[in-house]
Amino acid sequence: MMINLSGTEISKRRAIWVIFSRGKIVVRENDPILPEAHFEELSFLASYQEDVHELPPLNDAAVTESPIYVVDVGSEHIESPGWERVSLRQLLFTQQNIAFSVLGRAWQYIHFLRTHKFCGQCGAEMERVNWEMAMQCHRCKHRTYPRISPCIIVAIHNKEKLLLAKGVRHKEANMYSTLAGFVESGESLEEAVHREVFEEVGVKVKNLRYFNSQPWPFPHSLMVGFIAEYDGGDIVCQENEIDDAQWFDVDALPNIPPKVSIAGQLIAETLSLISDK
Repeated sequence: MMINLSGTEISKRRAIWVIFSRGKIVVRENDPILPEAHFEELSFLASYQEDVHELPPLNDAAVTESPIYVVDVGSEHIESPGWERVSLRQLLFTQQNIAFSVLGRAWQYIHFLRTHKFCGQCGAEMERVNWEMAMQCHRCKHRTYPRISPCIIVAIHNKEKLLLAKGVRHKEANMYSTLAGFVESGESLEEAVHREVFEEVGVKVKNLRYFNSQPWPFPHSLMVGFIAEYDGGDIVCQENEIDDAQWFDVDALPNIPPKVSIAGQLIAETLSLISDK
């Protein structure tokens, strides 16, 4: 959950600031990392003092020296000398040390608050619950929590080759990655792997092995990673989803995601498995 703060608490502490404006994050100009500052240094937030919340760490590993303050200015465009807005994705890949423990979590909370202002059951206005991260309807008492959408992501190998695909949405970036997709209702994670792989590239896989998981804030996914072996079939790319898919030699990989992402980690782990054989 996020903690409400008094004006005194905000003013006396130097903090790391996560400031959302029009779907982007406000940082110092030409310095794409989360700013660390006292509230008085952020004059453009003067009218948002009551909207500042502290984001506590989830565990000891996520503790930072300075507190994390989050504020959402909504659709207001911040125009202040020395400050600019950058994309969430850019910061995730730049500030790797706290990207997924702070940025991703803060954005998922803000997205939840933005999209749950009114009750989905009766239409009345929703209110914040003070003791947990939830919104509750003042009329019918319906309570909602931040949405988490499970997704599978899988690296597929065949001897010394790795199957990578370029999504239609990433066509311009010319980046190849592992296959991924949402888990459907009533479906196990393993069933989702087999279905998504066959839907997207037309091949079958075997010997699934769980690798790791990672929250992914676009906008509220939980990526569950697997490594699998090829079990047959020719590549047939799914129309409107996959622009291209190929088997790549481990020594001739295309442009791939950085290791800060679970896709990059899966690729690195699969390459390590292949080299050990």
